[in-house]
Amino acid sequence: MQRRTLLAAATAAPAILPFLARAQGTQKATLRLKWLAQTQFAGFYLAKARGYYEAEGIDLTINPGGPNLLTENLVASGADTFGLSGGTDSVFAAREKNLPVVCIGVAHQQTPFVFVSRADGPIRTIQDFKGKTITTWFTGANYVLLGMLAKAGLKPGDFTMQPQQVSVTPFVDGQVDVVTATRYNEFYTLMTRIGRDKLRTFVAEDQGITFPRDTLIVSETTTRQRPEMVRGFLRASIRGWRDALKDQKAGVDAVMTAAPSLNRDHQEFMLAEAGKLMTAGAAAQQGLFWIDETAVRSAHDFLRQYEVIKAPVDLAKVYDGSFLAAIPAAGRMA
Repeated sequence: MQRRTLLAAATAAPAILPFLARAQGTQKATLRLKWLAQTQFAGFYLAKARGYYEAEGIDLTINPGGPNLLTENLVASGADTFGLSGGTDSVFAAREKNLPVVCIGVAHQQTPFVFVSRADGPIRTIQDFKGKTITTWFTGANYVLLGMLAKAGLKPGDFTMQPQQVSVTPFVDGQVDVVTATRYNEFYTLMTRIGRDKLRTFVAEDQGITFPRDTLIVSETTTRQRPEMVRGFLRASIRGWRDALKDQKAGVDAVMTAAPSLNRDHQEFMLAEAGKLMTAGAAAQQGLFWIDETAVRSAHDFLRQYEVIKAPVDLAKVYDGSFLAAIPAAGRMA
């Protein structure tokens, strides 16, 4: 009877859920990032530093990603509980491979990366990618690029696509013709080393399509067996991100505590740019990590049309906004 009373009270007053979580015991969990520690992930680091996950009964370990790690694989296998994966595109690809991952939130509401060539070079249109060497990340960006090139009439044999590593030096040195750059990271480096006026960019939005990115994922098993932990993780993460966007110094500090060798000026630039992506589009009205069903459907249909993914994905099954919707709208706003 006492347990029923507590659960009824929790339904009536969501604010007491963290206390219930602690009373029921702390659960260990991990968050696998899509890349190395940087302020692209500041809200998660700040949430951990300020005890927000602990307040939800979650003992969270943040694991960095890297060029050879695919977050969807790690979450699907149970190696990690939560993941910040490539994007809508990589989630589609994972489900096409029957990986049991579910998206519970989307951080970046717009395509955060661009494909870059030299402004004084022979590449002036996307059709000019023919016969050229391109580097990109094989964690989702490759699917976006394949779709864009297919729309331009190019087939995989018409160009050379190679995995992109951490450094953009091969592009700077002229070893590759096109490089992939996020607006908040590699593009900053390219502007610093080459100059903005010497770069030409190609973006998905040029073709009328947006690929929401930095998708929060869990396994189907976790959504079934630990739904309250999923809700608690989202509550804590959003608290951390709201703090990081309002007090960007604190967000940068939290990340640089974990990775002190980072360049602070770059990290400040990155957090400001990431904030723009996180509060764009539908998130401006619906709040952080909102799943824009229209944008997801559009991205899916684009990749299907150009046969980047070979079979349709059951979007209603793969994108679950119910955990996010359980958080009051005011609590989601940046």
